[in-house]
Amino acid sequence: MVYGLGHAAENRFFNMMDDKRKANRAKVSLKATWEGVRAILEGEIIDLSKTGCFILTNDKVTPGELIRLEIEQPRSGYLSLWAEVIYQMPEIGFGVHFTSSEESEMKRLEWLVKAELFREREK
Repeated sequence: MVYGLGHAAENRFFNMMDDKRKANRAKVSLKATWEGVRAILEGEIIDLSKTGCFILTNDKVTPGELIRLEIEQPRSGYLSLWAEVIYQMPEIGFGVHFTSSEESEMKRLEWLVKAELFREREK
């Protein structure tokens, strides 16, 4: 068992790791704000795909927690998505898997990931 995860969360963790290998992931630096059970908090997204992301933060979340995540996009406002916390690394951050969100927001996410991947290749 993965440290600190129940069986259901462990399954989601390993599914996310599989997704991580399948989905193209962009290294980014995007401001994130999320609303969870406890409060509205902020962090930095450093890894982004169309299926999930990793958020750097010292704040605590709980695996399985549903959050409303807002991603500040360069030059085009905020992207608002629902996500489930899959795992947390204390004092480092946490990984999420995007869940049900409006189709238009998912399309914007897809375009953002493609743009960031293109930017990486151009470096």
